[in-house]
Amino acid sequence: MEKYTIEPYDNTDEISDFRKEEAYLRAKKRVEALVGFYWHFAVYVVVNLFLILLIGLNSSDGFRGFGPYATAVFWGIGLVFHFIGVFGPDFFFGKDWEKRKVEEFMDKERQGWE
Repeated sequence: MEKYTIEPYDNTDEISDFRKEEAYLRAKKRVEALVGFYWHFAVYVVVNLFLILLIGLNSSDGFRGFGPYATAVFWGIGLVFHFIGVFGPDFFFGKDWEKRKVEEFMDKERQGWE
């Protein structure tokens, strides 16, 4: 009468499943970051429109000066950093931007030599 059975660990499908689960979790985290940024941007637009109108209409200076726009400017700086944190610094230039620019300038130099 055998009480325990020990099976050899040959199952490579579990490793593949683990990698798929890791990829899914990374993708889910990225989507959550995107959703968080979009909500941040939507709240930024709504609140700052409200504040600009409120301050601009109730101020003796109206919409002139820095006052009505101060919150939007400083919060906008934070929003830019949130954008860079979500999309990465490569969003603006791309991963191979420097390499492409160097090649572009070298091509221009070659055309000048010919």
